[in-house]
Amino acid sequence: MTFRIAYLPGDGVGPEVSAAARRVMTRAGEIFSIPLKFDEFDFGGVAIDRHGDPLPPATLTGCLDADAVFLGAVGGPKWEKCGPRPETGLLALRTHLGVYANLRPIRVMPGMEKLSPLTPGRAQGADILIIRELTGGLYFGEKREGTERASDACVYTREEVVRVARVAFEAARARRGKVASVDKANVLATSRLWRAAVVALRETEYRDVELEHVLVDAMAMKIIQSPSAFDVVLTENLFGDILSDEASVIAGSIGLAPSASLGEGTRGLFEPIHGSAPDIAGEDKANPTGAILSGAMLMRFSLNEEAAARAIERAVEETIAAGYGTADIGGRDSCSAFATRVAAAVRR
Repeated sequence: MTFRIAYLPGDGVGPEVSAAARRVMTRAGEIFSIPLKFDEFDFGGVAIDRHGDPLPPATLTGCLDADAVFLGAVGGPKWEKCGPRPETGLLALRTHLGVYANLRPIRVMPGMEKLSPLTPGRAQGADILIIRELTGGLYFGEKREGTERASDACVYTREEVVRVARVAFEAARARRGKVASVDKANVLATSRLWRAAVVALRETEYRDVELEHVLVDAMAMKIIQSPSAFDVVLTENLFGDILSDEASVIAGSIGLAPSASLGEGTRGLFEPIHGSAPDIAGEDKANPTGAILSGAMLMRFSLNEEAAARAIERAVEETIAAGYGTADIGGRDSCSAFATRVAAAVRR
């Protein structure tokens, strides 16, 4: 069986980091006998330029027909004042794919503590998986615009909370067995529903997993003060958007961080968390690590190829440990040169 990957390079440095990830995934496919077919489609700003739509019908069809979707980066100042913004295409794509759980691993690799803005003692051992709900909350509530008064409705259903909480508890079982659920239950009604639903699920199905509740303002401090204290962090859409970006700096560079957006089936959307970085686009300077590790997550979650995923992750760590990397992590490699090194390091 050949796995079909919808390949969306996107905007800015997206094509460069996507090519790097594709090179490494292709190498892993060769070593582990995993037939891969990459079908490229326009998406985001480049799709607006060519089709007048950030998510053209052909792109959507290709994504829905694929086993997995890989995205490089989306957006940029060029499209900020045009009609449909590139980011609206990403929200629409997530909706069509039915993904509701965003997974962002934040890990300080051994020997990389010096790159973290935290002291080495605080950064050492940090290995957090942030799971953010993607379909509810303020981003999807009713909006009322106005010059004197505006509002955004925040709505959650118990079903939305339970399904993403189940992802968190299952992930914790495969890790260190701890979930920190982040809310604002002392103020918000949606957070009180969130907390009640998470507690009920844990009591009925996951009593073997340790659960703690942390208010979002406290978590904003604790995740920096003591990142190694956390295993799986579960939270709603807005809080997760903010906390995951905050936590991404713990590892030393936003270019190191991958992500996966998952739903009920195996098809997911995989992308590095960094932006399109138009200031360095086309210069072969971008750090492709987050994109390469997103490719590893694609192998794991959509293709069920755990050995290949681990091989990619090991190749990245060994390459960085050997002193190679892009400028943002203290190295001298270009984006493409680093990808070549990682691909060469992939082995059984």
